[in-house]
Amino acid sequence: MDWEGIIDWLNRQTPLGLTLAQILSIAVIGSVAIILERLVTRRLRRYAKQAQLERNVSNNLILTFRILVLLGASVAIVRVGGLDTQWFLAFSALGGAALGFASTQTIGNFIAGLYLLATRPFKVGDYVRLGTVEGIVQEITINYTKVLTMGNNTVSIVNLQILQREMVNFLYEDDQTNLYCYTFEIGLDHSVSAEKMARVFEQVFKQYDKLPQKPSYVLLRSGAFDRVYMVYLYVSNPEEIFTLRPQITEGVFKLWDKQKES
Repeated sequence: MDWEGIIDWLNRQTPLGLTLAQILSIAVIGSVAIILERLVTRRLRRYAKQAQLERNVSNNLILTFRILVLLGASVAIVRVGGLDTQWFLAFSALGGAALGFASTQTIGNFIAGLYLLATRPFKVGDYVRLGTVEGIVQEITINYTKVLTMGNNTVSIVNLQILQREMVNFLYEDDQTNLYCYTFEIGLDHSVSAEKMARVFEQVFKQYDKLPQKPSYVLLRSGAFDRVYMVYLYVSNPEEIFTLRPQITEGVFKLWDKQKES
């Protein structure tokens, strides 16, 4: 075998200014990085499942490892490729332009994700209202937050948008209780007196004496055409809100209709 010929072929310069040996080395580094990322990612997912880690924790571990693999592969490729100053300047210019173009979205969203993970205004399992979206938090990542709504739909909200919305966490915590105090409005016209409406609410709320705390209500506002009541619902399991809110609302309207007919 002509080893000298093979070595000369590997050392031959390509139009990119790299030798074939360097190109092959870069290809090997890229392949090893991809295989390593796939293997370790699978192991991390299995570990997270066995350890029963929250989704946001496991996703952050995987993201951190992927960033480390990317940085390591980049450093190895630069060392093997022996890129000159012109390459560094070109990559720096492209990188700067890309960062400048995406700074308002990608970088801002990344920072927003870190802020949510650090401040923890809510956690997985909490019942929240984020702007017009409300439901149970299913997952929190660097990029987005997933919320399971009352309609059994999962909504993914970009973290940067969450910081621009009104955030309400219905979890009520103190030294003795750990309840969700959920509030919602019921609007009715003036066809039934306030005294009768008080009896309507009392009769409906009697059905929920087994809850951690009996539901209550207040008159939120009264206008020329309607009255709006704020209902307070106390539960220990946020999933109960999905069923109790429509039940209470339906019960109030049914008794309200009966009072109108009487």
